[in-house]
Amino acid sequence: MKQFKLITLLFLIVQNGYSQLDFGRTKKFSRADSLRGTLSPLRSCYDVLLYDLDIKVDIDKKFISGSSTIKFLAKNDFQKLQIDLFENMKIEKIEYYNNADGGHSQNLKYSRQFNAVFAEFPETVKKDSVRFLKIYYSGKPQAAKHAPWDGGFSWSKDEEGNPWVAVSCQGTGASLWWPCKDHQSDEPIEMYIRVTVPPGLSDVSNGRLKQKTTLPDGWTKYEWYVSYPINNYDVTLNIGKYQYFGDKYFNPAYKDTLTLDYFVMPYNLEKAKIQFAQVKPMLDCYYKYYGEYPFVRDGYKLVEAPYLGMEHQSCVAYGNKYKNGYSGFDMSGTGYKFDYIIIHESAHEWWGNSVTTKDIADMWIHEGFGTYSEALYVESVYGYKAYMEYINSEKNKVENNSPITGKFGVNNEGADDMYPKGALLIHTIRSIINDDKKFFKILKGIQDTYKYQIVDSKDIEKYISVESGIDFSNIFDLYLRSASIPKLSLKIESDSKDLRIAYRYTLDGKSAFKDDFIGKKSSFTMPVKVTLNREGYDFIFPTTEWQTIGVDYMKASDFKVATDLFYIDKESNLAE
Repeated sequence: MKQFKLITLLFLIVQNGYSQLDFGRTKKFSRADSLRGTLSPLRSCYDVLLYDLDIKVDIDKKFISGSSTIKFLAKNDFQKLQIDLFENMKIEKIEYYNNADGGHSQNLKYSRQFNAVFAEFPETVKKDSVRFLKIYYSGKPQAAKHAPWDGGFSWSKDEEGNPWVAVSCQGTGASLWWPCKDHQSDEPIEMYIRVTVPPGLSDVSNGRLKQKTTLPDGWTKYEWYVSYPINNYDVTLNIGKYQYFGDKYFNPAYKDTLTLDYFVMPYNLEKAKIQFAQVKPMLDCYYKYYGEYPFVRDGYKLVEAPYLGMEHQSCVAYGNKYKNGYSGFDMSGTGYKFDYIIIHESAHEWWGNSVTTKDIADMWIHEGFGTYSEALYVESVYGYKAYMEYINSEKNKVENNSPITGKFGVNNEGADDMYPKGALLIHTIRSIINDDKKFFKILKGIQDTYKYQIVDSKDIEKYISVESGIDFSNIFDLYLRSASIPKLSLKIESDSKDLRIAYRYTLDGKSAFKDDFIGKKSSFTMPVKVTLNREGYDFIFPTTEWQTIGVDYMKASDFKVATDLFYIDKESNLAE
């Protein structure tokens, strides 16, 4: 029992995900939450075109200083806007100017409320004009107590005692360490990340390294350029004594060669060369099902980190200790060997980094498809039977105690069920479509249609319904915005050779709506496969009203429901 409890505890810690545990789902939301999570007029009035982050990291003092330049397009006339920076960080000044050269700059007045900063302009900023802000700031950024589940800096040391620094901030917010418009709805078209570090250390950030400069004081400045849209929480730095090695990936279906860049601790070099061999079969799988790697120009990087992992765009943080599973534990119980961090976090390059949700309340799109990608990887490497074993193992992780969609406008994620339940919902959709060619075309179509875009769940839900020709709206409503899943109730009567089967769905989940979804029982229908003969499975179409079907020449013990294909509960008047 002690071993079981230990593994269960580790599972609960690990499976809760790499997008931050949301301890706030039951709290009352505050003004600070609204300022952080709402796309208010003071945020929607401008669109960020570029960030240029230029900082110095003093590791001994756990202190950063520098500037963040924001190039923006005015979406309408305004005289005041909101940027975000945690209140423990000091703003020295905010400069405002009309062109990239910084000429004719003015210092702006500003005020603070919690972690929001309100900058006031001396005149009206006209719609469609392009302007620049440069925010000079400094301070000791929030330290992560348990990275990556709570946001902040990890001020660590490697096994040889060298400084090792990294940041993870999904959920908590990038504004814990740099000034920005900290809302997922607005990604810059491009970004510069310039990080100055102490002598003898390297920085690895997103994108391509454009310049490395040794400064007169011996410190080194690394300048990285991101050539694609990037969400704020993906922006990162990794400082340490790294050893580099690289490779290339070529997929014959596409023209571009993808560079694979790996940064690891020198003492782990040989382990990394063995473990990172999983990258190419992972890419084979995702290229097949999702299309080309979305950030080819910037390349693919794995960077060893002092915490478990995070999906930083083109710079995936890796801390799984070169073991398969979750730090060596096979939480699925299936025995199929793969490194969770490599497979899951890399899937976010497509689901989360390329296709990004507007509000983290819809984070199931990132994490549900990310978890489903693990099952697709298993299918790609081990076959369909293995896929079925793996995806059905996710059922053991679901609690069904609150919706997997969170509260909008207050920076609130849904339940941790977004990982396994989201994946099982996708698996159920695959089974309902009942045509893998069409299903996989839809997955790739989502990537093609919404590449580098901001979406909400309704966009994805509508796309799947339209492209499949099946109205999934009430299925999405129940699985995403209700706490539980449908239960197929069965009443089976038999004589010597025939069956009479009555069936319906019962719904008892708690709704996330004000207008209670569960009150709309008669509107819910979802096909499911059952054995109507001894040859195999056929669809029936239960609703919340009783229906009856007769089956000839079959015993009650031969009647089965394909619960391995559909994530539903089942109850019957007959003992199993």
